Amino acid sequence: MSEPRRCWSTADPAYVEYHDREWGRPVTDERGLYERLCLEGFQSGLSWLTILRKREAFRAAFAGFEPDAVARFGERDVRRLLDDASIIRHRGKIEATIANARSTVALRETGTTLDRVFWAATSGEQLSKELRRAGFRFVGPTTAYSAMQACGVVNDHLASCYVRAAVERELAAVTRPGS
Repeated sequence: MSEPRRCWSTADPAYVEYHDREWGRPVTDERGLYERLCLEGFQSGLSWLTILRKREAFRAAFAGFEPDAVARFGERDVRRLLDDASIIRHRGKIEATIANARSTVALRETGTTLDRVFWAATSGEQLSKELRRAGFRFVGPTTAYSAMQACGVVNDHLASCYVRAAVERELAAVTRPGS
């Protein structure tokens, strides 16, 4: 029996699981969108597999990516995170993750939500501009587009990929926030 066709070839079980069960599947909850956006920021310049292998450590370090909790982080937390060898220790990315939590909370206070911003986006550049306008950091167009892919806002599974049709069905069933 041959392996099913995927968007990329890998023998790493974590990468296979991520592709088959997560990548491109619709994410509409605030916490999930915030987590993926932050992890895409941490991935910048690195392999996604590095982030996958450290994801549980990131979740532990960043309070499960609960925006309200991370928004309360201060300089002591930044120092703690810079000393945490289980995550990527990059001050700019750590500070951006905290700033992005604060911006996520601030969006709510303006009457909009992160899911509305994400799901209204039509390009990585547009999402990047909207997020930056809302005070988000480390969200350039490439990072924003990667987050759109990861969260199913766009389905970039190859036509030959065995999960593409399932992802299309899931996307068709999603009620787009703000619609």
